[in-house]
Amino acid sequence: MTLTVTAPASERLVATHLDALRSALDDAARHAAHLAAWGELLADRLSRGARILVAGNGGSAAEAQHLTAELVGRYREERPAFSAIALNAETSSVTAIGNDYGFDEVFARQVRAHARAGDIVLLLSTSGASANLIAAARAARDVGALAWALTGPGPNALATACDDAICLDGASPHVQECQLAAVHALCAVFDAAVIGSAQREET
Repeated sequence: MTLTVTAPASERLVATHLDALRSALDDAARHAAHLAAWGELLADRLSRGARILVAGNGGSAAEAQHLTAELVGRYREERPAFSAIALNAETSSVTAIGNDYGFDEVFARQVRAHARAGDIVLLLSTSGASANLIAAARAARDVGALAWALTGPGPNALATACDDAICLDGASPHVQECQLAAVHALCAVFDAAVIGSAQREET
């Protein structure tokens, strides 16, 4: 089936969106070394038995689940499964905690329950202003876990609350699209580090 665009304005909207995304991705490339360092540290810690807890709201929640699925399953190459939990996917916990303690606590209470010293807590936000993620960052630091933020333009409150942050420039939709690219880049480095380590141990 061939579709014909009847409104030139619609085509311009698509082109404008893609142009802005291209610009955001070009800017995100300046964080390549930072993302690579995260991927290598993540591989080292999870290989030693640590886990990663990930959380986000809305579209960032979907990115959080995407990342944990790649780590528990696999990204591209065959390798062992690793412990990764998307806190926003724990629907019974989220709704119970939200009901009993308020929405600001839905991730922080889970962090206090599950995170241990040496674990990594990765928080995704396009705004960097979500109170529930800021509370989770503080909880992570309280229990000795490493708190990372992947956010929109900085400085912002979430980046400040974490031990380390990568702040992506661009409008909210493009930050979210860049988050997915960052997740895949992180997984590529993670897999390369894990598989490379296993191969060195075999020789």
